[in-house]
Amino acid sequence: MTRPKHVQLCEVGPRDGFQFEDKPIPTDLKVRTIDRLMDAGLTRIQMTSFVHPRWVPQMADAEEVAKRVDRRDGVVLSALCLNRRGVERAADAGINVVDLSIATNEQHARDNTNMTIDDALQQAELMLDLVASKGMQAQLGLQTVFGYSRPGDTDLGFIVDVVKRFRDDGLESLSLADSTGMANPIMIRNRLRAVQDAAGNIPIVLHLHDTRGLGLVNVWAALDEGIDRFDTSLGGLGGCPFIPGATGNIATEDTAWLLDSVGIKTGIDIAAVSEATFEVEQFLRKDAPGRIAGLRRARSTS
Repeated sequence: MTRPKHVQLCEVGPRDGFQFEDKPIPTDLKVRTIDRLMDAGLTRIQMTSFVHPRWVPQMADAEEVAKRVDRRDGVVLSALCLNRRGVERAADAGINVVDLSIATNEQHARDNTNMTIDDALQQAELMLDLVASKGMQAQLGLQTVFGYSRPGDTDLGFIVDVVKRFRDDGLESLSLADSTGMANPIMIRNRLRAVQDAAGNIPIVLHLHDTRGLGLVNVWAALDEGIDRFDTSLGGLGGCPFIPGATGNIATEDTAWLLDSVGIKTGIDIAAVSEATFEVEQFLRKDAPGRIAGLRRARSTS
């Protein structure tokens, strides 16, 4: 398959990146960061999650963030929801697109939510029914598609069955998450091809973590399979509080640099994203793991 000429980077830093931080991030900084990311050309941003603050305290201000962020034509501002209550809250906050996420690995399901996969699938059906009744759209995310305890221990046949189960439910898109960063280019190719056959015309998004340093290598492999949407996080911030050792998503700046350098358009002002990352770094008093973020720091001290 021919590589795409244009790729959309879906910014998840304000949710996936920020939720991992112990230091409370002020709502003002969250809103300002999202606004700066839109200024930089990001056209899809996962700006928060509607989850119980007991489990993810950093997202306790979800309604306030949703209220204060500037809505712009051509920009999708989505939010993560993990249950029907989350969908209800998102709808009340004026969110039009929600990101749903379900486990595909039995051990991960039990470790993460103390649910079985069957429970998670039934909950997803109820959430999708609610999304439809509210006139919203949903991206369905499948977690640990490339492995949980070891590479490939999530059954590919089961993933394909899940995709077939939901493919006629009006999904806006389907996200495949390498939650633990265990994917490699061969797995990317093989699993994408199987899922693409099952998904039909549903757009596929890859959500890659860079835990083992293969994030951009896996982007390149996915491009060869025609994938043109990737989740990224400013500066590579983030991780998963429920997966020990998991690092952040591939960095927005690094991914945009790779794509732009080979003539694949992203429409993103890399320097502007880097400035937004730098402000967050300054507040957190920590260095983001992204390479471009590192270059920005080096220039600021030279």
